[in-house]
This record gives sequence, structure tokens and C-alpha cells, in this order.
Amino acid sequence: MQDLAEMFTRYRKYIMFLLAIYVIGWGFTAYQSIFLGLILGTVISLYNLFTLARKNKQFNEAIEEGRKMRSLGTLSRMAAAGLAVLIVMEYPDKFHLVSTILGLMTSYIVIMIDFFFQNIRK
Repeated sequence: MQDLAEMFTRYRKYIMFLLAIYVIGWGFTAYQSIFLGLILGTVISLYNLFTLARKNKQFNEAIEEGRKMRSLGTLSRMAAAGLAVLIVMEYPDKFHLVSTILGLMTSYIVIMIDFFFQNIRK
């Protein structure tokens, strides 16, 4: 199995590439609220991926040392997603709700697509 840090680095590169495309779309198209929603959701999704990778590393270290781990941070990831939705609800003229929710799912979609391509590669 591949190292978690290697996979996280690859996911981070893909998400940054998507964010660059979203910023270009926001700057050069008439769909600014949709792209701004995608940017907001994807940034929160990237933050959630950071926290998940960090908690997973801590979990692995705790298992190696024989300690127990309380949580993998599900509540904080849900709170971050809730914050994104609250921002969208506060500024509905700037952000598009559906695109923000799609942006929140970006890291999971990237993980699934990467898994598919890595399996084809092997």
C-alpha cells in the first residue's frame, strides 16, 4: 500500500489544479457566483483533507505506541462544512449554494478518481 503522505501530496496537487481552474473561471466568465461557490467549497474541502490526513497520522502513531485515539475529527470537519453553508446563506448574491456543496465534495471525488486511475495503472 502506498504511503499516506504520498497520496495526500498527490490529492493536494490535484485540488490546487482544480482551484486554479476555478479562479480562472471566476475571473473570465459570467458565472462568478458559481465559481466562487466552487472555490469556497473546495477550500473547505482541502482544509478537511488536511485535518483528516493529520488525524490519520496521529491515529497511526497512537496505535504504534499502544495508546487510544479519541476521534478522527469528524465533528470539526462537519463544522467546517456548516461554516461554508452559513457563509453562503449570509451572502447568497455572491455564492451559489449547489456549487459550494459540490466544492465540499471535491476531495472525496478526487480520492475516488485517483483510486480508479491507480488501480488501472497496476
